[in-house]
Amino acid sequence: MTFQPVEAGEVREPILASWQRSRNWKVAPTPFDLPYRDEPERAAVLATGAEPVITESATELDGEPVSLILTDADGVVLQRRTFDGRLERRLDRSSLAPGYSYAERFAGTNGIGTALEGGRPAHVFGHEHYVEHLEDLACAAAPIRHPATGKVLGVVNLTGWSADANPMMLTLVTALARRISETLLEIAGRRELTLLHDYLAACARDRGPVVAVSNDLVMLNDSARAVIDPGDQDRLIALATEALGVGRQRQLTTSLPSGTGARLFCTPSWTGDPVVGGVVRVQLLAPAVPTAAAPAAPAVPAQRIGPPAGAVRGTVGEGALWRACRQRVQEQFRTREWPLLEGEPGTGKLTLARATHLANTPGEHLRVLDAADASDPPSTAASAFAARSGRAAAAACASAERWLAEVGEELARGRGTVILRHVDRLPETALRALADLLASVERGAEGRPWVVATRTGTGTPQGALAELVGHFPRSVEVPPLRHHVEDVRHLVPFMVDRLTHGSGALTFSADAMRVLLRNRWPGNVEQLHQVVRRVVAHRRTGTITPAELPAEVQTVGRRVLTPLESMECDAILACLHSVGGNRTEAARHLGMSRATIYRKIRDYGIVSPPPAKA
Repeated sequence: MTFQPVEAGEVREPILASWQRSRNWKVAPTPFDLPYRDEPERAAVLATGAEPVITESATELDGEPVSLILTDADGVVLQRRTFDGRLERRLDRSSLAPGYSYAERFAGTNGIGTALEGGRPAHVFGHEHYVEHLEDLACAAAPIRHPATGKVLGVVNLTGWSADANPMMLTLVTALARRISETLLEIAGRRELTLLHDYLAACARDRGPVVAVSNDLVMLNDSARAVIDPGDQDRLIALATEALGVGRQRQLTTSLPSGTGARLFCTPSWTGDPVVGGVVRVQLLAPAVPTAAAPAAPAVPAQRIGPPAGAVRGTVGEGALWRACRQRVQEQFRTREWPLLEGEPGTGKLTLARATHLANTPGEHLRVLDAADASDPPSTAASAFAARSGRAAAAACASAERWLAEVGEELARGRGTVILRHVDRLPETALRALADLLASVERGAEGRPWVVATRTGTGTPQGALAELVGHFPRSVEVPPLRHHVEDVRHLVPFMVDRLTHGSGALTFSADAMRVLLRNRWPGNVEQLHQVVRRVVAHRRTGTITPAELPAEVQTVGRRVLTPLESMECDAILACLHSVGGNRTEAARHLGMSRATIYRKIRDYGIVSPPPAKA
């Protein structure tokens, strides 16, 4: 094909515009090589709405020399039903088959690609095709739009011989696209109506900020728009979407980009459905204001909570999530409010609590009591607690009684800091007994110690653990290292300095640091510390190269993920594990297309479990 001046009216305007786009994309006018997907996408929403319509239409078109084709929004053929053997062989030669993309940038002017580019029905007959070997074909296509958002989900297309073409082809595909959208409306409408009902009910009950979120819809009441900073709204919506994806009620506390604290009460609108949706009530938490009874503590250095000399490992870092977490714990110390630190193992919960104490009251008493010790072999040194708590002493084992007795003694001191580690590991009876102890201390007006509890994991606690958590007004989620992986640049030299006693003789090369930055760090800061410790054990001077890093960190992703990407990567990994590695099923649960999940798996460097065999 050559491009010569075209007289007005000789070529239809949409075709002329498509030719120009095809030329700009440098599409070859001779037979082309189209991109192919080994497993063509079949988005759950589109497939559900299109299947009954296409099946019914296939019955009506049986015996006709046409082919009925469904594609996704990228022009990739998902399904082809052809009712004539000669035409089917012809389409195979042109790669108009499942897995191949007929987007304009690959195939030039054609019904599928041109309908996607124009966002409206399009028909291309014979010589109007940009690529020469398609001139004996005619096609008509219409976009399929999501009934709620208007987003183009794909295209339904009719292709036949050019000699048999007629304007009715365009009328037929337009009607088919409308019927598919109506079917989608029935499916989506039920969910959206449920979400709207839950949202209105929440607004009626609570005059505070309320947000409703689904895959395709976000609603904020007047209170939310008025009091939540516009810069905070995106972060809040992202957190709400992640929390609702768990599929159960959840409460979490976070710090927004503006520095405002917020507590989110998340309630899904439906369960057992891969589509995310639900209502979130938001409680904004004002920063603590120093008073005469609670004077402001000295300013804390920006890079670490503890004092500059002798700071505790894990308190360095400038990542936004880590800074916000650190500031919230510092505020709770100033107001003497008891925090519950939650998160994955190895994130630095104990380090954060201890460093906060040392930064503010380094001369005061500090005691760490690990609930793991409550399951040690029993001893007879437990009678001290029995006299104070008859409710649990009789049922608890001797080791739990001994541990609880030590807690009681520390609480009786009335000053300093008490850190209760791994409270989620306590048995039910010990949890209730500990709750009784904390309740008796809380009733004292003055002289109570600052108590910090830590537990592994997040989410709404159940049973006796929920009763215990009720004594800690705020929970702080300590972020996993992969969500503030930029802090590896600060943590590694800090750890090296401590392990080499400040010799300054050992450094990590830029390439070695890039390897560490691209890792997922499932063991978090503790795993990083063990890696650095092993490196220092073998070499104490010079510059570390990637080859000298342990094997466990040699397999890395392609790039450093942003915190939001890391959270999305976590969600994909968790879903893949829950469905036995089935990527199609994981995509359905996550409400994303299969093409999207395949792309993200490649981009994030996810190694998923092998698919379960039937």
